[in-house]
Amino acid sequence: MQHRTAEIKAYLINLQDQICDGLAKADGKAEFINDEWQRDEGGGGRSRVISDGGIFEKGGVNFSHVMGAGLPASATAARPELAGRSFQAMGVSLVMHPNNPYIPTSHMNVRFFIAEKPGEKPVWWFGGGFDLTPYYGFDEDCIHWHRVAKNACDCLGDEAYPKYKQWCDDYFYIKHRQEPRGIGGLFFDDLNEPGFDLSFEFMRSVGDAYLAAYLPIIEKRRSMSFGEHEKSFQKIRRGRYVEFNLVYDRGTLFGLQTGGRTESILMSLPAEVSWQYNWQPQAGTEEAKLTDYYLQSRDWLGCEQG
Repeated sequence: MQHRTAEIKAYLINLQDQICDGLAKADGKAEFINDEWQRDEGGGGRSRVISDGGIFEKGGVNFSHVMGAGLPASATAARPELAGRSFQAMGVSLVMHPNNPYIPTSHMNVRFFIAEKPGEKPVWWFGGGFDLTPYYGFDEDCIHWHRVAKNACDCLGDEAYPKYKQWCDDYFYIKHRQEPRGIGGLFFDDLNEPGFDLSFEFMRSVGDAYLAAYLPIIEKRRSMSFGEHEKSFQKIRRGRYVEFNLVYDRGTLFGLQTGGRTESILMSLPAEVSWQYNWQPQAGTEEAKLTDYYLQSRDWLGCEQG
């Protein structure tokens, strides 16, 4: 398994570079800075961050490979068989926050986890996905995003996309707000049943699909004009993003509970955000349409066929 772990790590490092190159080219102004770090308990990573760019107000693409002698409560609560095992966790995780409110925030994560104990078979799985968080919705953007997501699932057969789309809708749901975080995409975890090779292939398919899903949306929306009204709404909606990441996100909780690097874990948070007491959009506005129409568990590819 050790040589396969090295193969996964090499893929993830290359994926981080490819994504940063593609996003920097789209931005056209700013470049990603590199920040390599080491973890006292074992492992480390490379955070690549962009800010104040032509497109991106703030964004980060993080690679990490961490290891330890024991797992935190967030990992063993639902998997008691993992208690007492050493572990390795590696992955690429990114969040991009554009300045223009008409360009959605995007998130992607692909990861591999293995827990080992002498004399027993290793326990391993892959996970990941990508999802889109618009502030002002466009049907064609949602359809395109989900079309790319469906294509990324082809290697696992016809049942994979509906399964992982629904999982994404369920996972990125802000329970205390009773609303989805965005328009979804894919989410999968604990993937090992297809076997190592096919599971790894699917993880690569998801990672490789991200730019194809996101860059065309950037190009369509980057020239749309906006003012303070749209920016104010964007900041309010970003508050929902912060709430989800700090309250529910497994990756954030795992990173904090394993003594991960705080700056890298919290790089997903936007630069500017606001909360206004009991703020509600005016009925019939584009701001109201976001929650009334777009932030619903919708069959976007069915919309395309219709």
